[in-house]
Amino acid sequence: PYGFSVIEKFLAGARSIDQHFHSAPFESNISVLLGLLSVWNVSFLGYPARAILPYTQALEKLAPHIQQVSMESNGKGVSIDGVRLPFEAGEIDFGEPGTNGQHSFYQLIHQGRVIPCDFIGIVKSQQPVYLKDEVVNNHDELMSNFFAQPDALAYGKTPEQLQSENVAPHLTFTGNRPSLSLLLPSLDAYRIGQLLAIYEHRI
Repeated sequence: PYGFSVIEKFLAGARSIDQHFHSAPFESNISVLLGLLSVWNVSFLGYPARAILPYTQALEKLAPHIQQVSMESNGKGVSIDGVRLPFEAGEIDFGEPGTNGQHSFYQLIHQGRVIPCDFIGIVKSQQPVYLKDEVVNNHDELMSNFFAQPDALAYGKTPEQLQSENVAPHLTFTGNRPSLSLLLPSLDAYRIGQLLAIYEHRI
């Protein structure tokens, strides 16, 4: 439905990551680093899940797609020889776009179980909305949340900090919770091809 020229751009984006994956050294290879983080978080630290949190409604189907691909591919409990693994492998993937997740499960992520998070942001909005007398547009507000959430997960807030801000002490959160951020310049066919290839190679 998009025409061959759009599909060509999508494939070119995926190809650029294929080439990166095959040629970049491990210490700067995006998919290898993301894959190693998953192994570290699941098999070594024992965190059973990962949240995929794109800050754009256009990627609302990304988390279910990665959930299917990742959990189907890596959801195995035996080695290639059929021997039971002596450690946990694979993770539970879930997610929602943008502020949908903030009003759904972020409380658990900040105060409950430790769930590593993948934040995905887009620098340039596809459809920014400017309202009369508003200083910032809707995308600016969304991106403020995109940057604030990993910061809050990393640093948390102590009861003393909350008290100084006149906030109830039961809203304290510990910080030191793992997350990563992927920031794409725009969301076009080329970048979507790159994003999907990054996750495919990670898996």
